[in-house]
Amino acid sequence: MPNDLAGLGLATLEPEDRTMSAAADIDRFRQWLAKTKLPQDGRLPPERSLAGRLGLSRSQLRKILAKLEAEGRVWRHVGRGTFINKQSVPPAKPDIGGIAEKTNPPQAMQARMIIEPEVARLAALHATSFQINEMRELARKMRQAKTWAEYEDIDWRFHNLLAESSGNTLLQEIQYLLNGVRRAVVWGHLNKAPIGPPENYHSFAEHDDLIDNIAARNRSGAAAAMQRHLGSTSAALMEDDEP
Repeated sequence: MPNDLAGLGLATLEPEDRTMSAAADIDRFRQWLAKTKLPQDGRLPPERSLAGRLGLSRSQLRKILAKLEAEGRVWRHVGRGTFINKQSVPPAKPDIGGIAEKTNPPQAMQARMIIEPEVARLAALHATSFQINEMRELARKMRQAKTWAEYEDIDWRFHNLLAESSGNTLLQEIQYLLNGVRRAVVWGHLNKAPIGPPENYHSFAEHDDLIDNIAARNRSGAAAAMQRHLGSTSAALMEDDEP
């Protein structure tokens, strides 16, 4: 796997990870594109090679390219290949690792308390039935997680899905950044003595409460559920800091 993917966390993709939404696949492509130096003519690698680099099937890649072509972001020339419209190349994503180095757990939690309740409120208004069902499936998988690393990955996807469900592109980008930073900063400070989350782990019920309020289109209830969830996480952080 080429080194240019290591910073995107794509080097160890497993087959089950390829079930992510089409929107996430497109975002993955755009992140790769922002960090990759293409030839001067903007030509992309051959489909087989590009699909392998991104951890996608060729059919998934073709769907991405078809969508981007319809948006005018790429163009195809029969016999020559697919080319990027250079005017539409996205800027590089923020350096999450660099930001995390300057952030402590209380700061990360403060930012979450400001942003995530509003994300939940908007998700209660805009989430589709498909997205709500996907939230429930991720909540189910979190209960089945055997290790903290497995739980952390699913929880990360859950919170990103909430942002996607908000219907607000700017908040979604902010949440992606926040989620990446809190994954680096907050998770490392939580006490995870067992190998994996216990059956009565507080986040299980809190996630269910959040999803139920979103499904009921209860905006204030969803925001309050997120505040309670973040409050529990913050309390756990404070307990771990005690000598």
